[in-house]
Amino acid sequence: MAATPAWPPRSAPRLFVPQRLEQGAHVALDGPQAHYLARVMRVAAGDGVILCDNQTGEWAARVVEAGKRDAVLEVAELLRGREAVPDFWLCAALLKKDRFDLVLEKASELGVARFVPVLTRRCVADKLNPERARAILTEAAEQCARTALPELGPVTKLDALLRDWPAERALFFADEQGGEPAAAAFAAHTGPAALLIGPEGGFDDAERAAIRAHPAARPVSLGPRILRGETAAIAAIALWMGVAGDWRG
Repeated sequence: MAATPAWPPRSAPRLFVPQRLEQGAHVALDGPQAHYLARVMRVAAGDGVILCDNQTGEWAARVVEAGKRDAVLEVAELLRGREAVPDFWLCAALLKKDRFDLVLEKASELGVARFVPVLTRRCVADKLNPERARAILTEAAEQCARTALPELGPVTKLDALLRDWPAERALFFADEQGGEPAAAAFAAHTGPAALLIGPEGGFDDAERAAIRAHPAARPVSLGPRILRGETAAIAAIALWMGVAGDWRG
């Protein structure tokens, strides 16, 4: 006898939806999500789709109707609850558009809980489209099977970030001029943490002095080479997840 195919199949499309999900609920989709299901994934009535609501977790759903411009899905069963996310933030200085897109995408894939765009004196960009940034974070979360979306903070000037920094959260500062080896610093710390990464031209002397003077700041070194902003962010997040985050078990 042939084995019963797994349902929903591992290849089923994944989408985050804004409404809270529960068994038997109907979810109406339109716009880009409906286009993605109909035109890209070519789903039909009865096909499986995996839905996440960033609240309760991951649900299996069946397509009830699939049109060119809208779709209706029925929620069938809870597959797993919302994941526990390490309390780790990324505070990244704005970079050129394509490089900052990469940081957004990889930060979401790697499991960052909150993403804070930072404006410094040497930033080549001074604006961020929050809807576009949120879409990048969401699409990356869908691709890597996250059940929790990273929170996106507003663009914040460095002086305001330091002024309002929560006292209980360590601020690891990736300083190209040196600091404690990052792996050792990450492994020794327990509790809420964040990583601060600079722009293409680095922090200027006054900014560096202000960061180092902050009581929560812990300068760390990411090795003997000077890294681009996007490389530093991705490498440091991966290192933190490996020694202090949810890659350990």
